[in-house]
Amino acid sequence: MSITMTGLEPSEARTHAVRALEAEFGELITQFRRVLAENADRVSPGLLPGAYKVFTTIVRLERTTISGLAESLMADKGQISRTVRELETLGLVSRVPDPADGRSVLLSPTPEGLERLSAARHPREDGLIDALDRWEIADIERLTVLLHALSHGTAP
Repeated sequence: MSITMTGLEPSEARTHAVRALEAEFGELITQFRRVLAENADRVSPGLLPGAYKVFTTIVRLERTTISGLAESLMADKGQISRTVRELETLGLVSRVPDPADGRSVLLSPTPEGLERLSAARHPREDGLIDALDRWEIADIERLTVLLHALSHGTAP
């Protein structure tokens, strides 16, 4: 058996590396959750981060159905429906009949919702740009490729 430079067998070294990566993802997720909570509260005081995620997904998709939204978020349609009603009440989202399917509605962000989202994101808008300011562009591109591969379960 070969021993790596760290003195661990390759399988142990891989396990150690994966656990270290998992810990770093945990830290990143904690920071991301904090940002989501802050942005949610700036969009509408008391808005929960989960509702903010539903709203930003509608914004990203531009027009979607409840079913499409639930599928995109891998969430329960009933919960998504309740959240969309809340977002509608807050004036962030509108529903219009789906011309392709009369039984369905299309969800889209309202102009007010887009304005409030832009204002909420503004304080942190340059955060990632600032954090990566001293990184080489090739490193940023490589990280993007690696994260894409990881999220899709493929080898880079």
